[in-house]
Amino acid sequence: METLQRTANRGSISTGYDIDNSLKLEADNSESMSRTPSSNGNLKTCTLSVWLKRTELKDGFYFSGDYGGAADPWFILGFVGDRIYFSTTAGVSGAGEVRPNRVFRDTSAWYHIVVACDTTQSTAADRVKMYINGVQETSFLVANYPNQNDDLDIMAAKAQGIGGYNDGVDYFYSGYMSEFVGIDGQQLDPTSFGEFDADSGIWKPIDVSGLTFGTNGFYLDFEDASNLGNDASGGTDFAETNITAADQATDTPTNNFATWQVLTGQPYAVIRNGATHYNLSGQVGWYSNVGSIAFTKGKWYAEFRLGSGITNMMAGVSQVESEQSWNNTHLGGVANSTAYTMGFYNANGNVYTNNGSTAWGSSFPAGTIIMVAVDYKTSGVVSLYFGTNGTWANSSNPETGANNFDMNSGSPLPNNLAISFAASPYNNGGNAEANFGGFSGFSIASGNTDDNGYGTFEYAPPSGYYALCTKNLAEYG
Repeated sequence: METLQRTANRGSISTGYDIDNSLKLEADNSESMSRTPSSNGNLKTCTLSVWLKRTELKDGFYFSGDYGGAADPWFILGFVGDRIYFSTTAGVSGAGEVRPNRVFRDTSAWYHIVVACDTTQSTAADRVKMYINGVQETSFLVANYPNQNDDLDIMAAKAQGIGGYNDGVDYFYSGYMSEFVGIDGQQLDPTSFGEFDADSGIWKPIDVSGLTFGTNGFYLDFEDASNLGNDASGGTDFAETNITAADQATDTPTNNFATWQVLTGQPYAVIRNGATHYNLSGQVGWYSNVGSIAFTKGKWYAEFRLGSGITNMMAGVSQVESEQSWNNTHLGGVANSTAYTMGFYNANGNVYTNNGSTAWGSSFPAGTIIMVAVDYKTSGVVSLYFGTNGTWANSSNPETGANNFDMNSGSPLPNNLAISFAASPYNNGGNAEANFGGFSGFSIASGNTDDNGYGTFEYAPPSGYYALCTKNLAEYG
């Protein structure tokens, strides 16, 4: 197995160990990858480690193998009822199944999951150990451990799948995946894959390239967009199904980007495509959503697109307090929100805030990319800039501050108001497509980054404005 090296610097910030890429998987597209090892590895001892960021709260198996019917043991690892589900012999009812009591519904954060198996252990609970973010799970809804010295199929010469499958029921996973590691022949602790940050106490990744992966072990780092199933440890690659280079993302455990808020509280909201597409299901009217990361200072940039099927949409910013009412309303029609409008009655190309419209730019059709730059200057003082397809409207200039829209004009903003990017589509059928920098909800021809080298945008963010991600927040937010 080859030894890998990584850079310790990312952009202008020294950050220690960084992960540059992840894989975006979408259940609706049946995206998956698979392989079949040529010979058996260790059938009793192995470790699986993966970082995940969910974008849909549904049952989904992100690693599974040897689906052969109820009489043929196989394994699955995934989410069932928002609990992490692991079974070494799922074809046999109740056997080899481990499921913690805790549920995992935070769609704005990355989870690190380690499952370490060794069926030679005399103590049943030692045969399968599960760790979440560096901490061992000890409270289980189901804890049926394998029998001592049972053979497991995880490292066997049988088909393995990542991303799920459909067997009459859709078990595909929706979300981001990073640093997926399989260790053949060792039961490892989570400290082989991560550590607690000395300052923040947050569990974070470490370099795993020096590990011994074993006969059928693997290391998927998703660094090669042309071969996202590449086994960076030198083993057998995973073949890709419905996965393209466009599914590579820069949203990673070491730099978490904003997405659409999945837990909207709206029964009609539909979130897809790495939580960058937001639309409605069978509804008429305005329904709004905000980004998953908020800020109270700094300069930020994002892009939006009017997806096909939308005749009315607004894109801008809004407060994110829980009392904000989103049902059947739009940005600018609720407190502390402002948006650039398309197809909104006679306000096409206008800025809408405080239930009033201000002329700002010309009209624009579906397919247009809307640029939004936010300068949160001081507590309660926010300047906005809107543009389309590379040109800032109203002769504004975010870099010089010329011709900005004052969000607090006419109605002062509360001090320390937390806001985020937001959008309001109208009616069912089209997407409010967002690009916060970690993964684009629409095809882009360029690969522009901010001044720190973060994000992937169609148009270059103005100098001094940044993608909304945790590394930039640590410096400017």
